[in-house]
Amino acid sequence: MTFSCLFAAAVAATSLSTAASADAVVRFTDQSLWSTFAATAGASVVTEDFNSVADGFYASPFSRTVGGITWSAAAKYGLYVQSGQLSTNFPEMITFSMSPGVQGVAGNFYCTDINFSVVPAIVQVTLNDGSAYIGFATSASDFVGFYSTGAAISSISVSAQAIPGGSDPVFPTADNLYFAVVPAPGAGILLAVAGLIGPRRRR
Repeated sequence: MTFSCLFAAAVAATSLSTAASADAVVRFTDQSLWSTFAATAGASVVTEDFNSVADGFYASPFSRTVGGITWSAAAKYGLYVQSGQLSTNFPEMITFSMSPGVQGVAGNFYCTDINFSVVPAIVQVTLNDGSAYIGFATSASDFVGFYSTGAAISSISVSAQAIPGGSDPVFPTADNLYFAVVPAPGAGILLAVAGLIGPRRRR
């Protein structure tokens, strides 16, 4: 199936969901499709890659600001960063909170063992409204994303579960967080007004 067909299918699914309810949360496992969907919805994407976070243990919660979005990561027994990967210090769920809320959130979510080696496992990714994805994660490039056509998304949680015969314990791990941000209505109006006034001043 071509990319255009996949994108059309996602748009159609969103339209049907939106018609059935006032808004919808759309789930993606293809990064290009998520990015295109966000751009089509008028959102800009802000990326946190953790590369500037020093390796080591961090008490919970740990917060940073990127592109106007303040995010914090929380886990009961703390967090650990290694080589641009953010994980928990104990095999438990990690929750990322965003302020202000965003229309879309995504990331490379997978599982690692105690040595930060990627291991096959089951990953569950859940939003604050209960929307969720559950699937097998096998590499650091595995992608899960959500986009809300209604209320903003304020948090996303990631948990891991070992598969039978696989490595145990497993730690939920993230490499790259992507936030889809839609300008506030007031900002859009100001831009529109500036666009109308600007040419007149140049005449």
